[in-house]
Amino acid sequence: MNPASDNKTASSRGDDPGRQGNSDSGFPGNWRQTLLALISSRVALIAIESKEAAKNVARRAILLMALAFCTLFAWALLIAGGIACLARIAGWPWPLIAIACAILHLAGAFALAKVARSKIPTAFPVTRAEFLKDREWIETLQPTKKSND
Repeated sequence: MNPASDNKTASSRGDDPGRQGNSDSGFPGNWRQTLLALISSRVALIAIESKEAAKNVARRAILLMALAFCTLFAWALLIAGGIACLARIAGWPWPLIAIACAILHLAGAFALAKVARSKIPTAFPVTRAEFLKDREWIETLQPTKKSND
C-alpha cells in the first residue's frame, strides 16, 4: 500500500483533516456532514418542542372545557336556587332576579375566558433562537463580494 495514494484518496473524499479549513470557499472541508448534522439536530429540536406544544394545547383544551362546564353548572344552580331565595326574601319578581343573575354570571365567564386567552406562551422559543444563530453563522461563511472599481 502506498501512503501517498491513500492520502490522495482521503483528500479527494473530503475526509482529510487538512482540508477542514479550506480558505478558498469559506466552508469547512466536511461541510456536507456538518450541514446534515445541523439539519438533523434542528429536526430533533422541532420534534421535542412539538411534543411540548401538543401537551400545552391538550392541557389548555381540558382546562377550557372544565371552565365551560363549571361556568354552565354554576350558572344553572345559582339561577335556580338564587332566584327562588331572593324572590321569597325580597319579594321581588323572579324574572328580574333571573336576568340580574344571568348578567353577573356571563360577566364572570367573559373575565375567565380573557384570563385563559391572555397567557399563551410563544411557540418554539428554543428553535427560533437556534435558527437565528444558524442564520448569523451562515452569513459569516458567505464570501464577501468584491467590487469592480
